[in-house]
Amino acid sequence: MMLKVGELARRSGLTVRTLHHYDSIGLLKPSGRSDAGYRLYNRNDVARLHQVQALRRFGMALADIGHFLAQPGASLPDLIARQIDALDQQIAEAAKLREQLTVLRGQLLAGEEPELATWLTTLEQMTVYDKYFTKEELAQLPIYSDPAAPEEWAKLIEAVGQKMSAGVPPSDPEVQELAQKWMATFSRQAGHSVDMMRRLDHMWSSEEEYRKLSGISVEMRDYVAAAGGLSKLAIYAKYMLPEEVETMHRHFRTRGQEWPGLICEIRDQMAANPSPAAPEARALAQRWYELFTDMVGNAPGVRERFRRALENEPALNAGRMMTDDLLDFLRQAHAAA
Repeated sequence: MMLKVGELARRSGLTVRTLHHYDSIGLLKPSGRSDAGYRLYNRNDVARLHQVQALRRFGMALADIGHFLAQPGASLPDLIARQIDALDQQIAEAAKLREQLTVLRGQLLAGEEPELATWLTTLEQMTVYDKYFTKEELAQLPIYSDPAAPEEWAKLIEAVGQKMSAGVPPSDPEVQELAQKWMATFSRQAGHSVDMMRRLDHMWSSEEEYRKLSGISVEMRDYVAAAGGLSKLAIYAKYMLPEEVETMHRHFRTRGQEWPGLICEIRDQMAANPSPAAPEARALAQRWYELFTDMVGNAPGVRERFRRALENEPALNAGRMMTDDLLDFLRQAHAAA
């Protein structure tokens, strides 16, 4: 049985980009290629990937893993034994964290305010970031490594929470200004990386305890997103016709949530097979153009007005996931359809 790179990424919990990187540095070479050029991995490749990931979890740098695995004495049973020991330790730590969270929940339900030390102990036990980022990535991720990041977010969250509690609508200029600051802060603390922003958002969406401790509720996120969207619509209104802006407003209310998932699919396809002529790429391009048309409509000149707004207004590009390489890929795939 041979696995394509996308299937191996999905089943291993890694990204296609990571597997491509392992290939490029000679750490994990696929055993074959399909007729269409896809990387193909067999059982031995998957076993080697297991070793690579185990050594990474033990803190070994990528540059050292290849040398270690090349040694004649490298033993897979010994490595798995080390993994078992590490898992035993993680189970014990998880049990401690569960006990600590139970105490915290009980205090909160009783109307008590937990001591600062209690919160800190809980936070120290949480290792949620390790599930989504490597140690090397965390070292370069400001939201994780910058000591000033928590306080900066706390002030923003408090300011937005006050507006929500007071019933101030997202259309209020002060709320829209907060939304712009929110996105600028998020982008900066994600290292201005679209991929990091996407993964941080996925972590927030997937980890309920992390979401609770972050202080950012689903309602707050939607509130900020609505304010940010209205703020950008006001900028588009300088370039586009009123009916076109209204079309965009309707789109963001009804289908705006489709964009992040589609963009992630396109990025995965670009990593798995960079050819815009691939059937999967053409299908994704068709979905993208359909969604884009729903957003701006078909009026003569509307796409040119939309493009001119993006070119002239830096605020429209803050936190934007549609990068130039992705757009070029879609244009070529659409032309090949």
